[in-house]
Amino acid sequence: MHAEVLVTSLMTADVPITTANADLADVIQSMIDNHFTCMVVVENDMPIGIITERDIVRLMGLFIADKPQPPMLVADFMSVPLATASEEMTLFEALVITSAQKIRHLPVVNPSGRLIGLVTQFDLAKAHFSIYLKQRDTIEQSVTQRTRELLQVNEQLKSLSLVDPLTGLGNRRAMETDLEHTHCQAVRYKRSYSVALFDVDHFKLYNDCYGHMAGDNALRRISEHLMKSIRTSDRFYRYGGEEILLIMPETSLNGALILADRILASLADLNIPHEKSPHKFITLSCGVASQVEENGYDSWIDLVDLADRGLYASKNNGRNCTTIIPPEDAADNSVPRMHGI
Repeated sequence: MHAEVLVTSLMTADVPITTANADLADVIQSMIDNHFTCMVVVENDMPIGIITERDIVRLMGLFIADKPQPPMLVADFMSVPLATASEEMTLFEALVITSAQKIRHLPVVNPSGRLIGLVTQFDLAKAHFSIYLKQRDTIEQSVTQRTRELLQVNEQLKSLSLVDPLTGLGNRRAMETDLEHTHCQAVRYKRSYSVALFDVDHFKLYNDCYGHMAGDNALRRISEHLMKSIRTSDRFYRYGGEEILLIMPETSLNGALILADRILASLADLNIPHEKSPHKFITLSCGVASQVEENGYDSWIDLVDLADRGLYASKNNGRNCTTIIPPEDAADNSVPRMHGI
């Protein structure tokens, strides 16, 4: 089964490593000489960063722009914070992380955090495709049981998908995997991140007025617009029905609020007709919550619940607005703070 494939079965244990105080020029030369696509930066056998081909391209851009640089150490240019995989991480979970965070190299660590291997996006894609083909071939091996096997294999193929077929956003299963990894990394490295939960206002009335096919088309149009409204590091997922969740790594509560308000305003500017809405066009309501760097939540579920409370408050306060509930006020149901647009 796809879920039983662990990254440890796909990784290479021969990982090129360097240290943060190594000379960057020496590291780049070593990568060139040995055809390395990356070098993991370690401290006491624990990965703390990574130097990749992308980092070298970025460095070359600085030189081309005639910005002379003094001799640099690896620490000056390595990519941090570093996403890592645990020994128990499955192929599906690794696919979600590399796809969502747009990374091509995923160091693997043991329970004590020490580097034990490296898996690449190519390794994951190759394994994913191999499993896909095997499951497709299953249906060709038996004619007498074709119908039953077709249903079974189709269900298995659905489990390989990371994308919601209607909206093109990440699906719920991929969202939960991404949130679990993002939250664990934030807790481990004492970083912040935020989530925003959006809901299409009066969507049932929209379906009643225009029909469910029009409703599906509206969700597609909204999703396409949302994807154009975020940074490359942010990720949208279909939370359920007409609810959409946004993950914003390395983002404070105030930064998330600014982005959420901008998204609501830009969607309103599209002016998608909605005769049953008081605004006469489609709007969104939103709740925002943030995981603080110190003394944050133990689970992403609590953070999403807080964003859901904010969304509920936005609905009760006229819709087409964003509501935040600061972490320090999470236990007090009377303190939502609403922002209109």
